[in-house]
Amino acid sequence: MQNDTRQTTSYSMWNLFRNCRRACHWRYVKQIVPLADDERPLRFGTVVHQCLELWHGGAGLDGVMAHIDHCFVNRASDPIQKQDWHYARAMMKAYAARYAVESWDVVALEKEFTGEIVNPATGAKSKSFVLSGKVDGIVKKPDGAHYLLEHKTASSIDGDYVGKLWTDLQITLYSFYLREALGIPIEGVVYNVLVKPKLVQSSGETEEEFSTRLAALAAKNKSGKSNATRRLPETDDEFEGRLSDWFAEKDRFLRVELAFDFDSFNLLRSELWELTQQYLDARRRDTWYQNTDFCFRWQRPCPYYAICSSKDNPLVIENQYRAKPPHSEFSADPSSDNQPVF
Repeated sequence: MQNDTRQTTSYSMWNLFRNCRRACHWRYVKQIVPLADDERPLRFGTVVHQCLELWHGGAGLDGVMAHIDHCFVNRASDPIQKQDWHYARAMMKAYAARYAVESWDVVALEKEFTGEIVNPATGAKSKSFVLSGKVDGIVKKPDGAHYLLEHKTASSIDGDYVGKLWTDLQITLYSFYLREALGIPIEGVVYNVLVKPKLVQSSGETEEEFSTRLAALAAKNKSGKSNATRRLPETDDEFEGRLSDWFAEKDRFLRVELAFDFDSFNLLRSELWELTQQYLDARRRDTWYQNTDFCFRWQRPCPYYAICSSKDNPLVIENQYRAKPPHSEFSADPSSDNQPVF
């Protein structure tokens, strides 16, 4: 949309505005994020998404492994990077073996789009906002049906996790916009779920730990001695082997197909339009109320809890936050291809 001065928005922005207008104000109006924000899960998930893009794009396992090495260049000195490097390598090796051949054809990967936000009562386009988004992929099944491909990393897969997939309103919304933008009759979504390991590479025993364990073992023997040896650190090869066994002991991947009910989109479109009107009102009056029920929704503080709890102390903002443009997940040109480096 050249020469379009309307504000770019995303599902993430509107979802945050719906949950807590004050948090939305700090992220999308003031455009700041915490300095100490724990982005590790996001970083790992982003790397896995890039690896899946490479794999389904035909880069092969060697290309995927090279990309993982590139993403964790400080793994020799950073234990967190090293663990995630091991996890990503083991996950993608197992994934490549599990899905060596697919039953569908890839139509697009990391596809971005921009579409109109429309007043459902009048059909008029918003003069203030457009909606942009990105989907992991679009695939075509043997019967000719087109489905979105949505990657997710999870700590575990159970009935509750699967049962909640239908509530993913973002995918329903994006599928409708893609149908309009590309003219592809997308009929549903394939959720591609990968389970992340929780294993930890053993660091072995210190001399003190070994001495304590040895004394305890010796005390249990009549001889007062023990032939136990010190536990050495687990090598990278040993840990990689243990991760491989973990993926092999049972299926750590899940594919769930859901067909879309596009009748529900009319409700989503109405809700989206209503949110735009509420946002314009909040911006006009510069009134962004806080939803305290959202402060610890994910069992840890909201990223902007420090600001709110300090009564918007400017020193807290200056020392604990940094500027970051909104919607950084999108390229400057929605039609461009964002390929990972490897």
